[in-house]
Amino acid sequence: MDLLTFLAPLFLLFEVWQLVISERYLGLKQIARGADPRTLGLREVTAFFWSTTLFVYWAWMALLLFTRTGRSQGIALLAVSMLGFAIRRGAPLKWILVILTLEGAIRIGLLFALCAMLWWRHLR
Repeated sequence: MDLLTFLAPLFLLFEVWQLVISERYLGLKQIARGADPRTLGLREVTAFFWSTTLFVYWAWMALLLFTRTGRSQGIALLAVSMLGFAIRRGAPLKWILVILTLEGAIRIGLLFALCAMLWWRHLR
């Protein structure tokens, strides 16, 4: 069993946390107010942990390509992330939350599938 794939539950929790933070800074209340999320600013500690975890997450996704058990999920996670970034880049601010939520939900599904696969293999 590849030890690298056992980090999937941690990144699953990170994805859920990321959706909560996205809703807080890009949510419907912010859109209705006409607030620009870039002016709201994250606390320095939150921004540090978020950025660091994103770098680790991307490195983990890339390393999944070299494992036997998580290769397909790694390819799908990278593809969803890159496609989501490409779509978000040209989208108006009001659509960013919708795109982020959909992208996060797909990644959560992929991570959940990886966790379920590991659990199933561990039981056998």
